[in-house]
Amino acid sequence: MMNLIRKAAAGLTKRFPPRGIILMYHRIAKADLDPWGLCVSPRHFAEHLEAIKRHFHPLSLHDLCEQCRDGTLPDRSIVLTFDDGYADNLHTAKPLLEQYRVPATIFLVADILRDTRHFWWDELEWALLQPGTLPAGLELNTNIKSQTWQLGDAIRYNMQERRGDRNRKPWEASPGTRLAFFYSVWKHLVLLPKRERAEALDTIRRWAGIDSGSRDETRALHPDEAAVLCQGGLISLGAHTVTHPSLPLLSSASQLDEIQESKTQLENFLNRPVTSFAYPHGDYSAETAALVQKSGFQCACTTQSECVSSGADPFQLPRFQVEDWDGAEFLNRLLRKTM
Repeated sequence: MMNLIRKAAAGLTKRFPPRGIILMYHRIAKADLDPWGLCVSPRHFAEHLEAIKRHFHPLSLHDLCEQCRDGTLPDRSIVLTFDDGYADNLHTAKPLLEQYRVPATIFLVADILRDTRHFWWDELEWALLQPGTLPAGLELNTNIKSQTWQLGDAIRYNMQERRGDRNRKPWEASPGTRLAFFYSVWKHLVLLPKRERAEALDTIRRWAGIDSGSRDETRALHPDEAAVLCQGGLISLGAHTVTHPSLPLLSSASQLDEIQESKTQLENFLNRPVTSFAYPHGDYSAETAALVQKSGFQCACTTQSECVSSGADPFQLPRFQVEDWDGAEFLNRLLRKTM
């Protein structure tokens, strides 16, 4: 009878191989408006870590890749990753990760090591999604593309509308609303090179009457803080390009420069190897993946919402984006994916 049970279990393992999950976070913070769903509150993040410790096998990204390659991946393996490099990754996420002894990889946009500005999408939100009145029309002229927007009723935006947009995604916004205007401008800026995008943001801030002062709640890591992140060995740092472009929109040479230069800058600054990569916006092509491998990385993460199994392509590792769920909802979603 025991032999039959063992054979049945072995058959099930072949039919349903062990699966792991890579999670994608960005910020551990509370926000009254979060158009891209980047924030998980510290309380909910602690609940996530509690669920992970009780029900899953937390691994480093490096260990998961090795076990996928060797066919030794434990079922319900889980890896935590963070994209971009927000300051709250150090000041809020790291103490909680250390408390629960859960490893993580943080993919840094290399520009944060030399540029103290906020991430451009946060600057755009600050300029366009504050309660108040904006001018009737906005015109942006760049070398690549010029565009004009007439705001109509969207010139006015009050606290009630802002609260209503708290859990509404920009691409779901009704036409003619401030959130739809914000999304339209974002789609324009995301296609621009860094220099032209920075100039466009300066134009938008002047047009909106917004100063360029620092806002600590959304700032990126300072260079000295990035070095502190990996102290203690629990957190590893990966690359997320230099300027966070959509890589497939660039020429092959420009893609390679963004990928290689991010690795070079981070390694020179941290004085340690940087072997993992994450595609900005989740955008990549077969050529992009080949360039990442050519640049000396050992793995790369996408935003494809799938589980990881042994034999997975290390340069197309899927990830699930985590939203601001409480612990019960988080656990329920993860268990459904791994059953």
